[in-house]
Amino acid sequence: MPAEVSREQLDEAINVLQLFPEQLKLLTYSLKDTRLDKPYRPEGWTIRQLIHHIADSHHHSYNRFRWALSEDNPMIKAYDQDAFAKMDDYGSAPIAWSISHIEAVHQKLVYILQHLSDDQWERTFRHPEMEDEMNLKQLAMLYAWHSLHHFSHIKNALG
Repeated sequence: MPAEVSREQLDEAINVLQLFPEQLKLLTYSLKDTRLDKPYRPEGWTIRQLIHHIADSHHHSYNRFRWALSEDNPMIKAYDQDAFAKMDDYGSAPIAWSISHIEAVHQKLVYILQHLSDDQWERTFRHPEMEDEMNLKQLAMLYAWHSLHHFSHIKNALG
């Protein structure tokens, strides 16, 4: 994660976050259950699990932004993503639910990010599994990367 993030990098991250839900929907809308339930890589999660993971992860990200904007350097709650992936909904729930959730979360998040002041971008939070604080610029970069990272996993799995 870069220590310094430029305005241009932030604008690009916001753009990625804005476009990602529609791109994900277009990539996955016609997938049948047999394809969704195959791992996207050997020994990995299924595409269905991955889409549900993205929804939950980005929901947590949205909350982290809000906590950092409303509290002074809060300690955020971590979660066990592998334990989440083993839950029944990750294995059988329709991906449309998570795609809709991603769309809503990203709309709200992008709106917030487009209206942050320079001082607000510098607000920080602490993660219990990390030593260093993270500011909101770094968090925006992380979740833009997370979006592209998992989009490429799915795209590569589909050939």
